[in-house]
Amino acid sequence: MDVLINVFVALHIIGIAALLGGFLTQMKAMGEGTARFTPGMLHGALTMLVTGVALVGLNQADGQPVNNLKVGVKLVVLVVVLALVYVKRDEEAVDKRVFGVVGGLTLVNVLIATLWT
Repeated sequence: MDVLINVFVALHIIGIAALLGGFLTQMKAMGEGTARFTPGMLHGALTMLVTGVALVGLNQADGQPVNNLKVGVKLVVLVVVLALVYVKRDEEAVDKRVFGVVGGLTLVNVLIATLWT
């Protein structure tokens, strides 16, 4: 079970990298007002959602404690990010505030995951 959990952790990190990496590579474009949500950002957010849900289930099945409040907060933040990226994915240029919110919430999600003990 530990190997399976670690595989899903790795996939979860890959999803975070796709979402946050897509944001970071377009920070200059965001300043110019020409940033857009890439398909990789959408797929990264979806990967985070699927692997995060799987991790909660696997950890509970393995008898490990799960902080449901932390998971719930992370889920709400991710759903907001996913909704924004999904709705605005076809726009040629996304408003810099919306783009910044997605990047900020992604960073908040990472900080919640690492600092909330």
